[in-house]
Amino acid sequence: MTEYLTTPDGVRLAYIDSGGPGSPVLALHGAYGRGRGWMPLAHRMNRRIIAVDQRGHGLSDKPGDYSRTAYVTDAAAVIEKLGLGPVPVIGHSLGAINAYQLAAQRPELVESFVAIDFPAVAGAFEDPWLDELPERFASLHEMRDTIGRLRRPDARLHFQESAVEDERGWHFLWNTADVRAAKRGVIGDWWSDWTGSPHRALLLLGGDSTVVPPEHAREMIERRPGTELAVIEGAGHDLYISHVNETAEIIGNFLA
Repeated sequence: MTEYLTTPDGVRLAYIDSGGPGSPVLALHGAYGRGRGWMPLAHRMNRRIIAVDQRGHGLSDKPGDYSRTAYVTDAAAVIEKLGLGPVPVIGHSLGAINAYQLAAQRPELVESFVAIDFPAVAGAFEDPWLDELPERFASLHEMRDTIGRLRRPDARLHFQESAVEDERGWHFLWNTADVRAAKRGVIGDWWSDWTGSPHRALLLLGGDSTVVPPEHAREMIERRPGTELAVIEGAGHDLYISHVNETAEIIGNFLA
């Protein structure tokens, strides 16, 4: 069941709480995603995961500010409003940089973190295929086929969580301008944030993903003490959705 909270700067954020045993884990999705995408992982891990629709995504507000400060402040507000901290944080892509920047900037709120498929130095993620994406689709089948053609076929699992229907057809809960602004915001050298906290950390990568090259992954581990590296061979960027069992085992072992 979707619930809502409002941050101190007035942004309304949607979140879902999986319930389940154990202390909670905060989960932050990547660009185009939403909190509900974490629920299969929560059930497989048998852990209580609180997953947020980050600003510009899902049922949360689209305030226009998609800066690094805005995303990190939102994550801190969720932890404080719900009384979670210190809490393990799992982040995918956009959520991963939010997780490790939160750990560096608000270390008292974080117990440990998992960064899924995001580097310490990020270039532009232009996603030119967005120019071919129609505003509306006649059917969910057409939407899935289009995403499968423009992206990896397994990307459909990631995108379909944000698919909704209205009287004009099927569309996504995010819009192109907001996602592009969020992606521009991650461009930069973030080594100081990646290495700037004392927490245990796990860098989890998809073996078929090109987002974090192997040599960069090795440097991320070497430059940050207390950090583990795990790779799921055959998985792409959206591995926590496409490879739920493997991801659940790796993260479960790390958290334990």
